[in-house]
Amino acid sequence: MSLSALELQIQTLPDNPGVYQYYDKDGKILYVGKAKNLKKRVSSYFNKVHDNAKTNVLVRKIVAIKHIVVPTETDALLLENNLIKTLQPRYNVLLRDDKTYPWICIKNERFPRIFSTRKMIKDGSDYFGPYTNFKTVHTILDLVKELYPLRTCNYDLSKANIDSGKFKVCLEYHIGNCKGPCEGHESITNYEKQVQAIREILKGNFKESLKEFKKLMTDLALDMKFEEAQKIKEKIEVLENYQAKSTILNPKISNIDVFSIVSDESMAYVNFLQISHGAIVRSHTMELKKKLEETNEELLELAVVELRERFHLNSKEIILPFELDFGDKIKVTVPKLGDKKQILDLSERNAKYYRLDQLKQIKIVDPDRHTNRIMAQMQKDLRLSVEPRHIECFDNSNIQGTNPVAACVVFKDGKPSKKDYRHFNIKTVEGPNDFASMEEVVYRRYKRLLDENEPLPQLIIIDGGKGQLSSALKSLDDLGLRGKIAIIGIAKRLEEIYYPGDSVPLYLDKKSETLKTIQHLRNEAHRFGITFHRDKRSKAAIQTSIEMIPGIGEKTMIALIKHFKSVKRLSKATEKEISDVVGLSKAKKIVEFYKETNPKP
Repeated sequence: MSLSALELQIQTLPDNPGVYQYYDKDGKILYVGKAKNLKKRVSSYFNKVHDNAKTNVLVRKIVAIKHIVVPTETDALLLENNLIKTLQPRYNVLLRDDKTYPWICIKNERFPRIFSTRKMIKDGSDYFGPYTNFKTVHTILDLVKELYPLRTCNYDLSKANIDSGKFKVCLEYHIGNCKGPCEGHESITNYEKQVQAIREILKGNFKESLKEFKKLMTDLALDMKFEEAQKIKEKIEVLENYQAKSTILNPKISNIDVFSIVSDESMAYVNFLQISHGAIVRSHTMELKKKLEETNEELLELAVVELRERFHLNSKEIILPFELDFGDKIKVTVPKLGDKKQILDLSERNAKYYRLDQLKQIKIVDPDRHTNRIMAQMQKDLRLSVEPRHIECFDNSNIQGTNPVAACVVFKDGKPSKKDYRHFNIKTVEGPNDFASMEEVVYRRYKRLLDENEPLPQLIIIDGGKGQLSSALKSLDDLGLRGKIAIIGIAKRLEEIYYPGDSVPLYLDKKSETLKTIQHLRNEAHRFGITFHRDKRSKAAIQTSIEMIPGIGEKTMIALIKHFKSVKRLSKATEKEISDVVGLSKAKKIVEFYKETNPKP
C-alpha cells in the first residue's frame, strides 16, 4: 500500500471508539491500540515527530491499518487486551502469562471434599481463587483442617452406599480428623453446615464461624464439659490468629480490588490486593516491560483489565491512585485519606518492595542490565541528550583558608574509576577563593584532556551552587567546550541541582537512584579532596617545624617528612627511630630540640 493510500485510509477512519492494528510490509502485526476516537488517535501517530525513537521507527514501518469499531471505550479496552494476548504484537506491552495458578475446590458431591487444584472442571463444584502462590493455599487448607474435620477419601458416599455398609472408617476417623460419614457416624446436615462455614472463611468472612464456636464453647462449659470447651477455645484462637494476620483495615470494606503502580525508565510494576470483609484474601504483583514510553495511566489501565480477567475478579468497586474509566459497571475510587487510602498505600509499598527485590536480583545475575537501567534513568531525570557513561565531579578543599586544593573524581558506568581520580594544588589563586579555584581546576583538567586527546565526560558535576557552576562554565567557554559537555551544580543544603542559565533548581526524588549516584560522586570527591588536603597541611606543618631545628638542611627535612608524615609522630619518635632515617648526630639534635620545645611536666 502506497503512502498516499495510507493517508487516504487515515482520513476515512471513523470518529468512533474502537481498536486499531498496525501491520508492516510483510503483513506482520506491529501494534494494537484502543481509542476513544479512532481517526484522531491514529492521525496523531503520523502528523508529528515523536520524542521516543522507537515510536518513530514504528511509524516508519506501518504500511497497513485495520480497525474494529466498538460501542464504548470499555469495550475497546477489553478487545485491545484480548488482541494483545492473541496476536502478541512487537511494540505492545506483552500480557502473556503461561503460569497456572492454584484454586481451592469444594467438590460438587455428597459430603464434599475440599482440596487444592490447578485445573477447573465445570461440574458444578465451587472454586475459590486463583491464589498467587501455593503457600497461601496450604495455610488456608491447614486452617480448615484444624477447625473442621472433613473427609479426604474419594468414596462415593451416596445414601444407598452408606446404608448398605459398603465402606469402613479409616485411620483418619480414629485419630479425630474425620467424623466417619462413610459409616453414617455424621449426618449430611451437620457436614454441610461445616462446608458452608468454610465457604465464608474462603470469602474472608470469619464472623459467623467465630460466633458459632464461641456459642459452642459457652454451651460446653455450662454442661461442665471443660475438656471439649478447651478444644473449641483453641480453635477460636487459631481462627482469630489467622484473622489478625489477614485483617488490615475496617471490616466494612468488602469486595474491593486495589491497584497501584510504580515504574522506572524501562519497567512498571502493578500490585493488586483483593479485599473481602476487611481482609486481604489475595495479593499479586505483575511486571510490565515498557515498549513505547507508555505512561503509568496507560499501563495501569491495561493491567487492571488483565488482572481482573486472569484472577476472575468481579468486584463492583476498585481503588486506584488516579482516575481511569472502566465503564458504568465499575466504580473507581481515588482515596485521599482514611482506610481506603491506607490500603492503597499498602498496595504501593508491595509494588515498591517487589521492584527492589527484582533490582537486587538483576544486580547480581545481570550487572550490565542494572547499569544500563541506571544510565537510562539518569539521562531522563537530568534531561541529558546522551547517557552519562563517563561522569566527573569537582570539589574544592580549603579548611580555614590554608593549603587550597581540589579533587576530581571519575565514575564510569555508574561506578568509581579510582585510577582516573586527580588531585590539584591551586596555583594561580591567592587566599581562599572557591570560585576562582574552581575556574582554575576545571580549565586545567579539560585543557589537559584536550591536549592529550583523551575522551571527555558526558557530564560534569560541580559540588556547589550557582557561583561555582558559573566559574566552571567560564573555563568551558575558554576551551570552546560550552554546550559539548553537560554540566550541573549540586548545592548541599537541599540537594538542589542547578543548570547553566537557569535560576530555578531541579529537585530530584530523595530516594531516586539518580540522586544517590550524584551524592555518591559528591561524597567521594569530598573524601578524596579532604584526604589530600590533610596530607598537604600535615606536611606543611612538619616542614615548618623541622625548619626551626638548627643544623637540619633541606634533604634531611624531605627524608623526615616522607618517613614520619606528621609533627606529632616525629616529636614522639625515639633517637634510634630517627637515626635510622637521618643518622645519629642529626637524630640527637632533633630529639634535643623537641625536649626543649615540649618539656615534660
